[in-house]
Amino acid sequence: MTKALFAVLPLIALVGCVDDRPGMPGPVRQCRADAVQRFVGAPYRPDLQRRARHMSGARSVRVLYPGQAATMDFRADRLNIMIGERNIVRSISCG
Repeated sequence: MTKALFAVLPLIALVGCVDDRPGMPGPVRQCRADAVQRFVGAPYRPDLQRRARHMSGARSVRVLYPGQAATMDFRADRLNIMIGERNIVRSISCG
């Protein structure tokens, strides 16, 4: 019993050495929707998505069609391309 207690004591002492603060987040890659507003009114094509992502600096792109459900989570690094009737880009925003 005594040997087991002495074996566990150093482990208990080490618990006090743990830093419980969250680490610093890395740099957030911002989306710049203003850089791709020229695509509003254009027909949507997959190459437009690729070009818009590159030009805006966004990490990801979400394409939303009329009536499509979307999550409400905000992501500063995501470009949203809203498509209207007849597959025309209606609006572009970040989030």
